Amino acid sequence: MADIKTPEERSCNMARIRSKDTKPEIYIRKKLFERGYRYRKNAANVFGHPDIWLSVYNTAVFVHGCYWHRHNGCKYAYVPKSRVDFWMAKFENNVKRDEDVRQKLAISGVRVLIIWECTVKKMMRSETEEQRLLEDVEHFFQSEDEFLEM
Repeated sequence: MADIKTPEERSCNMARIRSKDTKPEIYIRKKLFERGYRYRKNAANVFGHPDIWLSVYNTAVFVHGCYWHRHNGCKYAYVPKSRVDFWMAKFENNVKRDEDVRQKLAISGVRVLIIWECTVKKMMRSETEEQRLLEDVEHFFQSEDEFLEM
């Protein structure tokens, strides 16, 4: 199936996709700050440059987009209909890189929290869901668990 946009329009759309300071990241950062957590953004001194770095808890927080990082079973993790081979290779590389980062952080004793974009969307829609998920995050910070995905 041919793309419905011209190559110039598609290029313009793709150029607007951000790698830092996405809406879900900003939302999570604001909620953590409101609850008294202090952090660094995109910490260059931590392997993988986590979206949020809480040094007090030795915890790296990644806010993953479901599409780019392939959230299993998520409706946002669809495969484009054009250039399927290209996109599948790109997605596989993203997933492999994510797993490598997680393993290297675990080896160095860093705890990892992954928050998916669809989870943030649920939080934005429902205040009770937001409170429940933020309590889960706080529980993770206080626990000895090494990894949590939500």
